[in-house]
Amino acid sequence: MSAKSHLVGVVHLPALPGSPEAQRPLSSIVEEAVASARVLEDEGYDLCMIENYGDVPFFRTSVPEITVAAMTRVACEVRRATKIPLGINVLRNDAKAALAIALVADARVIRVNVLTGARVTDQGIVEGDAASLLRTRAALSASSVAIWADVDVKHSGPLGAPQTVAQETSDLVVRALADAVLVTGEGTGHAVDVEKLASVSVAAKKGGRPVPVLVASGATIDALPLLAAHANGVVVGSAIRANGKAGGPIDPAASRAFAKAFRAAFG
Repeated sequence: MSAKSHLVGVVHLPALPGSPEAQRPLSSIVEEAVASARVLEDEGYDLCMIENYGDVPFFRTSVPEITVAAMTRVACEVRRATKIPLGINVLRNDAKAALAIALVADARVIRVNVLTGARVTDQGIVEGDAASLLRTRAALSASSVAIWADVDVKHSGPLGAPQTVAQETSDLVVRALADAVLVTGEGTGHAVDVEKLASVSVAAKKGGRPVPVLVASGATIDALPLLAAHANGVVVGSAIRANGKAGGPIDPAASRAFAKAFRAAFG
């Protein structure tokens, strides 16, 4: 990931085959994902992040084989239909599945909610396993796939005595070798605490291995100038939907307005 500012749009997939709320055929899901990715490409977004947003309730660890297969098909169809770089996020925290999908679909990034430590979530205790993930990446000769890791991730709390966000960021960068750090609010669509963002930004530049910091929830057009003071980019989902809520297809007008404001704020 270069030093330039990055604008990432998220494709929220509806419930995939095998999920409790699955209703749509996979062909329809693929069609919608491709259309949303084309919107992002047309508006000059730097990356399209594909995630299984509709697969609630999420698994604590590994997802079923059908989920991996369905997401692989979606990602490969988006790759075939567009030239926009891709990212993969397999919720809740199946980093190895995301890596496998990314490798097959020629994606550049995976997002990992919990790369280090342990978090208490609605799925139970979710533990990071950076050692295994990075060794798998090396074994697959997939070093071109960057690992973007959340710090103090949304919809979770620390297990045991909490670290400062600066210490957690340092561990992600120096000890877990994350390629970028993502900062979120407390939940989907919730704004980031700016003081927290500033602390993460400072910590991510220390230790001799500085990495980019991206805001990954709750970014709005009005907030972009303030976020630009501390972040290298934004991962946006809710604000590029017509109703401002996560889920559903990406709205061209909303994504265009957000991209224009992002460029004005981040340069």
